[in-house]
Amino acid sequence: MPRESHPISRNDVSPSALKVLYRLKDNGYEAYLVGGCIRDILLGLQPKDFDVVTNATPEQVKACFSNCRLIGRRFRLAHIMFGRELIEVATMRGHHDTPVEESDNKDNQTSQENGHADKAKKTSRQSDEGQLLRDNVYGSIDEDAERRDFTINALYYDIRNFSILDFANGMADIEKGVVDLIGDPETRYREDPVRMLRAIRFSTKLRMQIAPRTKQPIYELNHLLINIPPARLFDEALKLFLAGKAVDNVAALREFGIFRYFFPVAEQVLTGNPLDKEERLLATMLTNTDARINAEKSISPAFVLAALFWYPLEAHASELELESGLSPYDAFQVAMSDILQRAVQTVAIPKRFTATMRDIWSSQHRLLKTEGKRPMQMVENPRFRAAYDFLLLRAEAEGGELHDIAQFWTDYQQTDEAKRAIAKSVRTRANASNATSGPRGDRKPDFDSKDGDKPKSKRGKYRGSRRRKKEQ
Repeated sequence: MPRESHPISRNDVSPSALKVLYRLKDNGYEAYLVGGCIRDILLGLQPKDFDVVTNATPEQVKACFSNCRLIGRRFRLAHIMFGRELIEVATMRGHHDTPVEESDNKDNQTSQENGHADKAKKTSRQSDEGQLLRDNVYGSIDEDAERRDFTINALYYDIRNFSILDFANGMADIEKGVVDLIGDPETRYREDPVRMLRAIRFSTKLRMQIAPRTKQPIYELNHLLINIPPARLFDEALKLFLAGKAVDNVAALREFGIFRYFFPVAEQVLTGNPLDKEERLLATMLTNTDARINAEKSISPAFVLAALFWYPLEAHASELELESGLSPYDAFQVAMSDILQRAVQTVAIPKRFTATMRDIWSSQHRLLKTEGKRPMQMVENPRFRAAYDFLLLRAEAEGGELHDIAQFWTDYQQTDEAKRAIAKSVRTRANASNATSGPRGDRKPDFDSKDGDKPKSKRGKYRGSRRRKKEQ
């Protein structure tokens, strides 16, 4: 599609991405903007990032940029840093069914002709279920387009003539509002089961419908997500929860039977009845999360996860208390460890989040104690605000006594005593942060008073003493 037939201009593209495109072109390589950035500009959206594809290998890309690092085992990528902005550069992917000898001969001949590094060193590996475990197979732009997941992502912007290359009728699907896979859906899902999650995300984010042929296999192949590493599932969970479409995304996950592969512990307590407290807490948390994200406010993943696992935690703590005779406090502490241990088996929640989740959960019991100096001690706690917000969430879902307790803490924060305690807590945290984050150069060295330019050394002092004794 020539420049005059589409609305994309270089003014819509990140200057850093343009630098990457032009430098690769000037070094004799093909380079294109590809995927979501093209799709979003055509839809009138602001691209979140800009991805580049090239016929240069990752090593050749790295040779062109001093600010480049290579990452990935499953598929090697080049990350080029411009301050805080990252431009991801991928090498064009090829097919796996090319005979090895034929591919090697062809690539060797091509590399000798154009002077580029040998691309014949290709590696790929699949599991018994068809999942791609390693995908370092390079090819042409036509092959790369066929290897893309969705038609709306197989669009390429050519920096040489500013045209758009559309290999899979992606422009037509954008106009129709359809998310459709390239190739056979079952094969593509087996290659990478995360494509099922991407189909859901694109559908909710872009307000498009999933094509029937792309939608139906999800019900039958959702079990393939068991093979995805927990760390990758955690990253995908964050994308689903923190994109401003959490309500729609979770509804789709539950419709397709996928939610249980993310959070089987939480799935066990969800009844499907919107009047039950478990469902109300989930719905309220997701609605509030979307509202904050869309208002460009921050949201903690630990808070979202704490809400997901709260009722499983309560139920398990009650079981331990009855079956083992533990005190309520001890039963709750053991239950927290059990629930988190079960949760991280499917979704690898980092320790920095599980620690915050523990604090939020533990604080719920302390918030029930409102006599004496306990309220003032509680508001001085660094986690008070998160714990208070979580109490409000629970009160909205359950009502009753929790509503009265939440109102007490709302009113208490307006008292002079609480305001002084909160201000003191803020100053203490700020001072502690400054003390721990200061540069090493700010620390005063231990200098000898007689020799101001040299650090004092006890070892030198003792050696000197022994030397003087020998001389005597």
